[in-house]
Amino acid sequence: MLDLETRQSIVDSLMEAHRTKVQTTRPSALHSDIEVEDSYAISGMVAERFQQQGAKLIGHKVGLTSLAMQRSSKIDEPDYGYLLDNMLIPDGAKIPRSNFAVPRVELELTFVLGSPLQGPGIGLIDVMRATEYVVPSIEIIDARVDEPRQIYDTVADNGAAAGLILGGTPVRPHDADLRTVGGVLYRNADIEETGLACGVLGHPAMGIAWLANKIGPLGVTMEPGHMVLSGSFVRPVWAEKGDTIRADFGDLGSVAVQFV
Repeated sequence: MLDLETRQSIVDSLMEAHRTKVQTTRPSALHSDIEVEDSYAISGMVAERFQQQGAKLIGHKVGLTSLAMQRSSKIDEPDYGYLLDNMLIPDGAKIPRSNFAVPRVELELTFVLGSPLQGPGIGLIDVMRATEYVVPSIEIIDARVDEPRQIYDTVADNGAAAGLILGGTPVRPHDADLRTVGGVLYRNADIEETGLACGVLGHPAMGIAWLANKIGPLGVTMEPGHMVLSGSFVRPVWAEKGDTIRADFGDLGSVAVQFV
């Protein structure tokens, strides 16, 4: 377990990496005694720093919920991070590639809550009842720490959360079979990844349930209006300058972003 001074030093280095878009040394390489509890504390401290600078907490993200993502990251458990309003990007926007260090993109479903949700004991039905609607999304992930990352590094780095683009057609949770929602991820004219939302723990709502049960014992409630990213059901795709990324969710529409 790390002391407060050490945690603060890691927070400082992560904030500098956010500012410069240059990766910093991963915490696990500098502190062999780091634990996952340290990493979540560090992630929370970074989120607090941004809020002190004027950002607003708008929800959470769940990551590494699918086998595709776990295998690509060499990690065998989910993680979570914070969503801030400065991460929101309009559908179809052109954004500078220089806003990120090493950006990749994922497709997933965002759950927007209509009522509070707090664990423990939350299951799929509880999540469906608490959800106002579900929105097709692209998440931009960006590693502010270098390779080879471990779970400690990914968690400390806020689950690599960097950007969120909402689009397509929002649906009520019972108006579609969320398990069988399909996604096709295009980079320019090429299909890079395809998948089904059931790749997230069997049902994307189970990613939200996992989060509620993880943070509920810490006294954290997911509030009405909060957005929760349920986790990608495809592997991440690299994004370079000039790339147009489009996620096609079939009947639920599409969402796109261009890196310039």
